[in-house]
Amino acid sequence: MQASLIQTVAAALFALALLHTFAAKWFESLAHRHPRHAGLFHILGEVEVVFGLWAFVLVVAMALLTTGAEALAYAESRHYTEPLFVFVVMVVAASRPVLALVQSSLMAVARLVPLPTPVVLAWLGLALVPLLGSLITEPAAMTLAALILAPLVFRQGPPEWLKYGALGVLFVNVSIGGTLTSYAAPPVLMVAAAWQWDSAFMASTFGWRACVAVLVNATVVVFLLRRHLHAPAAGDAQADAPVPLLVSLIHLGFLAAAVVFAHHPVVFIGLFLFFIGYTQAYAQHQSPLILKEGLLVGFFLAGLVVLGGMQQWWLQPIVSSLAPTALFFGALGLTAVTDNAALTYLGSLIEGISAQSQYMLVAGAVAGGGLTVIANAPNPAGAALLRRGFNEESIGALGLLAGALAPTVVAAAMFLL
Repeated sequence: MQASLIQTVAAALFALALLHTFAAKWFESLAHRHPRHAGLFHILGEVEVVFGLWAFVLVVAMALLTTGAEALAYAESRHYTEPLFVFVVMVVAASRPVLALVQSSLMAVARLVPLPTPVVLAWLGLALVPLLGSLITEPAAMTLAALILAPLVFRQGPPEWLKYGALGVLFVNVSIGGTLTSYAAPPVLMVAAAWQWDSAFMASTFGWRACVAVLVNATVVVFLLRRHLHAPAAGDAQADAPVPLLVSLIHLGFLAAAVVFAHHPVVFIGLFLFFIGYTQAYAQHQSPLILKEGLLVGFFLAGLVVLGGMQQWWLQPIVSSLAPTALFFGALGLTAVTDNAALTYLGSLIEGISAQSQYMLVAGAVAGGGLTVIANAPNPAGAALLRRGFNEESIGALGLLAGALAPTVVAAAMFLL
């Protein structure tokens, strides 16, 4: 009886957390209307805070309904490797030496194309960088793409609907762009070992479809944005000073090491501490690290791990009961309200699932990875870095959903071919 009650409470709190994500922009409006309580409304309007807040409520509710020891045992039984990894890779990938090297490389490519440089840079940020996520992992690709696109697209000037369109394309392209390998996309990683999917299988089955969808999505939205793309204004002298190549390569080494040891938090957290020390030793080549943004994203994902861990009782029967085509659309829709990696993990537990159903489950999960902030693990990172470019410095859930619909249809069509 207690377990059933707790499951019901957890499902209700999960629903409240989803409603809270859709109301985040409303809380930001309240902050402007009621300055006396602006601080509280700003906190409630931070999308990255939502699931951590409601996860805390869940743990308190479990302590009241059972015992404090059982609630603590549940919280400690969750696996927090992914939130920790996203935090680390986000901070390292956003460091100035890494960003400077990527920007200079993209600028060199842009100069070779007989089109306006801002247009080419925006296209590369929405197409090439998401596909690089198959090598450097999706969180790193999201971080780099967001920082490259922020001064070009996500700023005052372009119409709000176009910014939401670009955000939807970015989220969808990162979600599907990591499917060329078996380790870079969280929903693929959850099933790769169980179903013996290696990188060769991913590239031949998912990869070419993902590439076509990414290129189509990026090309269409950049064409719509072309009149609003201008070279970003020059920054301060320190930020514009060149970064020695050796420093950039050392930062890339830290990033590569974090990716290699992505499943070993003891190792990548230790490497991250060395990284912090290195940035202090060579502070003249650094900009402030995005520790706050990274911690907020980690907090969001950790909350999703705690809340999502109690949803298996209603999610798994839905996943296991659907025929392959229905499973594709079911996964695409369910991904909008739960993390796609959690969804594919539940699928990996189903005994005797057919090869066609395996494909449809993962294809639907990655195709729907841009519909909401919680749909794919790297999305909170992109939202944290880009929200200042939107009205009231907040990303509306309905705006993101509308902006992601068209690129999601393109991705779904490719995967259903």
